[in-house]
Amino acid sequence: MNVPLLDLRAQYETIKDKIKPLVDEIFETQRFVLGAHGAALEEEIARYCGVPYAIGVASGTDALLLSMKALGVGQGDAVITTPFTFFATAGAIVNLGARPIFVDIEAAGFEMDPDALSSFLTKECKYASASGATIHKASNLTVKAVLPVHLYGQCADMDEIPAIADRFNLPVVEDACQAVGASYKNKKAGALGTLGCFSFFPSKNLGGAGDGGMVTTSDKDIADRVRLLRGHGAHHRYYHDVVGFNSRLDELQAAVLRVKLPYLDGWSKARREHAKKYAEAFKSAGLLDSVTPPAILPDNSHIFHQYVIRAKQRDELQAFLKEAGVGCEVYYPVSLHEQACFRGLGYAPEDMPVSGAAAREVLALPVYPELADDQRGYVTDRIAAFYAGR
Repeated sequence: MNVPLLDLRAQYETIKDKIKPLVDEIFETQRFVLGAHGAALEEEIARYCGVPYAIGVASGTDALLLSMKALGVGQGDAVITTPFTFFATAGAIVNLGARPIFVDIEAAGFEMDPDALSSFLTKECKYASASGATIHKASNLTVKAVLPVHLYGQCADMDEIPAIADRFNLPVVEDACQAVGASYKNKKAGALGTLGCFSFFPSKNLGGAGDGGMVTTSDKDIADRVRLLRGHGAHHRYYHDVVGFNSRLDELQAAVLRVKLPYLDGWSKARREHAKKYAEAFKSAGLLDSVTPPAILPDNSHIFHQYVIRAKQRDELQAFLKEAGVGCEVYYPVSLHEQACFRGLGYAPEDMPVSGAAAREVLALPVYPELADDQRGYVTDRIAAFYAGR
């Protein structure tokens, strides 16, 4: 049996009759950028997340970059984040001329460890009360924000992290690029920090037909700055108040996303059901000494963008599954503090032990909504077969 890690064709078959007329409509109007669909999607995402403002941008990476730029992050600044995430989290910081400062994750859910954040700010930073700035003692950089990642589809601890950040006068930027529809204490990702950042890359739970992203916020001034920055810093054409970017969500992506958005909660429910049945199957097969199913952290509604297990002999298991026709992937094999491009930051591998261990053990299995029961059963069957032979 062949079980792909993700099957977007299966999803498209259920909605193509709604998408095709909209694509034809856009080509008839020839309005491809900043049109009616983009404006409507912004309103719909804002309403869905429970915030007053949403601004469409060209990608999740740009959502991060413009959010931090709107907060004044730039040369000589630092942003605190985690090293166990997709590259764009730290890449956006560096591309603003700032420095990523990494704090480790907690082992259960792979999210930013609030204790590590608190310890770092308390021991490694000084608070300049006159200016309200938090200064990193070793580098003398001004810390401008905290950037937790809602990894794999569930939220970081959004009680503790904002409370700690607030003590040091730091805004919180949610990297919710993998977490559209996730919630913490019944409040949606994207409404839990100063700003929220989403990706609509095709593989996401709410994915377009190319790149796309969204910034959410409850702060009108920040929303206005993000909107200004996405269009070359111009309120009016050819009159530029600041140096901005070209980062607009195009009409084709917005139209596709508007079709998909009403299905999102149902798709997330199907993913949660697959996750539950995986965990039950691992337990009944006696695999829990070899495989650790993903934890659902307290107060979280997990949308399982990825279903990520911890596995003994992970690399051998991955090769075995691929040989058996099972799609699986490692997200992520190298913690960012160990990446070659960040060696200049001075981190040693052992500085982030939890992130390092996760990079050696994690493996994502198929969990897309259209996954059939017999396909999921085949995946767990092959995993059992692998460990039975060890």
